[in-house]
Amino acid sequence: MPLQAVEPRRLYRQIAEQLRVLIQRGEFPIGSRLPAERELAAQLGVSRPSVREALIALEVEGLVEIRAGSGIHVVSREPGPTARVLEPTAFGPFEIMRARQVVEGELAALAAAHATKAQVAGLREALVQMEDDIAQGAMPIHGDRVFHLRVAEAAENGPLVRTVAALYDERNNPLFELMGHHFENEKTWRKAIAEHRAVVAAIAAHKPEAARAAMQLHLQRSQERYADAWPQPAEATQAAADAH
Repeated sequence: MPLQAVEPRRLYRQIAEQLRVLIQRGEFPIGSRLPAERELAAQLGVSRPSVREALIALEVEGLVEIRAGSGIHVVSREPGPTARVLEPTAFGPFEIMRARQVVEGELAALAAAHATKAQVAGLREALVQMEDDIAQGAMPIHGDRVFHLRVAEAAENGPLVRTVAALYDERNNPLFELMGHHFENEKTWRKAIAEHRAVVAAIAAHKPEAARAAMQLHLQRSQERYADAWPQPAEATQAAADAH
């Protein structure tokens, strides 16, 4: 028998596969609740963020439903007709954010060394766009993308602008979208805008070290918001409203 290529799999996919098998075997019957994240992480010997990504991957498939204030409920043994396809090589949100933290921290430092007044003005315009979107009840994702790309452009490195765009656009994969649905709302976005302002201030002052630190802190805080406690019912209702 010829050897077959071994598929590299992300940790969250391995966790999701174990839980999927248990659900399909009926060890977690339909209507039951899965153990809490902390308990699953301890049993599997992995981090809670990896478990969270796995649970959301199962929700993307339609096997579980994450209910604010109630837990993770099994709703099906097989993917439903409305299940979305998660690419086998899809990166998890936390892995993407860690990569962005490394790349964009350095780009912010370069931007602080090279940015023109016009480029700084462009960063501030992106923040205004984000605030306007929030005021209209919309998620300010477009303005956020513009902001991060403009920081990269101010660093004057074309290939890295493409890298930032590619990393940012991973938000469009179903896993990241659903993570955002659960954990992004007006409150979290306003915190992000405040962090953006610190980045702009450092770039405008031409302080590379401060710009690097501000961007890395922003992306670290973003990860922490995704790893925060599950929203309670009132917060979940607001997040759902903000997403539409």
